[in-house]
Amino acid sequence: MSRIDDLIAEYCPDGVKHQTLGEIGEFIRGNGIQKRDFRDSGFGCIHYGQIYTYYGLFADHTKSFIDPNLAEKRKKAYKGDLVIATTSENEEDVCKACAWLGEEPIAISGDAYIFRHHQNPKYISYCFQSELFQSQKKKYITGTKVLRVNGDAMAKIHVPVPPLPVQEEIVRILDSFSSLEAELEAELEAELEAELEAELEAELEAELEAELEARRKQYAYYRNELLTFERVVTVCIQDICIRICSGGTPSSKRHDYYDGNVPWLRTQDIDFNVINQTSATISDEGLRNSAAQWIPANCVIVAMYGATAAKVAVNSIPLTTNQACCNLQIDETKADVRYVFHWLSNEYEHLKALGEGSQSNINAKKVKSYPISLPPLEEQRRIVSILDRFDKLTNDLSSGLPAEIEARRKQYEYYRDRLLSFDELAV
Repeated sequence: MSRIDDLIAEYCPDGVKHQTLGEIGEFIRGNGIQKRDFRDSGFGCIHYGQIYTYYGLFADHTKSFIDPNLAEKRKKAYKGDLVIATTSENEEDVCKACAWLGEEPIAISGDAYIFRHHQNPKYISYCFQSELFQSQKKKYITGTKVLRVNGDAMAKIHVPVPPLPVQEEIVRILDSFSSLEAELEAELEAELEAELEAELEAELEAELEAELEARRKQYAYYRNELLTFERVVTVCIQDICIRICSGGTPSSKRHDYYDGNVPWLRTQDIDFNVINQTSATISDEGLRNSAAQWIPANCVIVAMYGATAAKVAVNSIPLTTNQACCNLQIDETKADVRYVFHWLSNEYEHLKALGEGSQSNINAKKVKSYPISLPPLEEQRRIVSILDRFDKLTNDLSSGLPAEIEARRKQYEYYRDRLLSFDELAV
């Protein structure tokens, strides 16, 4: 830290001025870009949902493009601007920022803001990650199912604003941490892939490609083959269910409705997985005063709204859900729960394509009427046995990165927050 200490002693020995974002820049709201506007080439654009699903802290090229004629009437980010997602289903992604470092301007969608300023763009992007920023952000979040923060609120958030040479040195240090973490993860992923290849070959007696992504594609291929039938009964999802329901959300204004002993599932927890615990809980009082309701273990749960729309999970414990979940209690005399899970997982892209709006939301009616091929139970269980073994080999092992990566991330977060903490300049 000697270099940063020297710079602080030279440029701001009496402390660093803390200013609101509104004092050092302006917030400009994006407008009018839908996913249906995307094309393979044209004028670069960023859709707000891509900020937390695709982009990192900075970018110099875009994933998507729109017609240049459409772009003429859209708000644009220029080199050095921050592009900020201000809408999400979870608190972590609200106000996630990406510094635009490309030479050409880009169009920005609604539910995103542009922050125009004269500071080091990477420094400001790192500031948006800091604990100082996150702790202030929470009080400005509005909404229950969909969380939002507007530009006027963000303008009130304070950040330390050291002189530019200090900002540049902080960025250099944090960039080096990020680079080391990426190199470590890539190295460990390569070792993991070699181990996975041997296990998969032994289990499936098949020749697999070296990379993990190739194995996942092969798994998807076999799943699709196993779930494709020539002569078998096809029914609707509702025909194999004892009960289909959704849930509800207690009032966010009542703190006593939350952090109780009732597990409460939200769609961000759904990711083709088994739910053993939930990231949120509600109280008995919150349960009584909302549409949330208990469902038994071994239901198939389909996310209907947001970034996880059409993804599925199975709950291993009784729990409650919010209204964005479609909960299927399967009649096990007709269908195996895991078979239904694998079927809907395989149909993810088709089910999601039935969605509407910018986030491709679906509804319970579409889930109920969705077709499912139904071989005899014995055949369903044979298919489940194969897919469960394959799923375990591909997913469990690929997610089990060593604790060394987690330790490196924590070290990075510690130094990031330390580097972005300054003695405030006395007024």
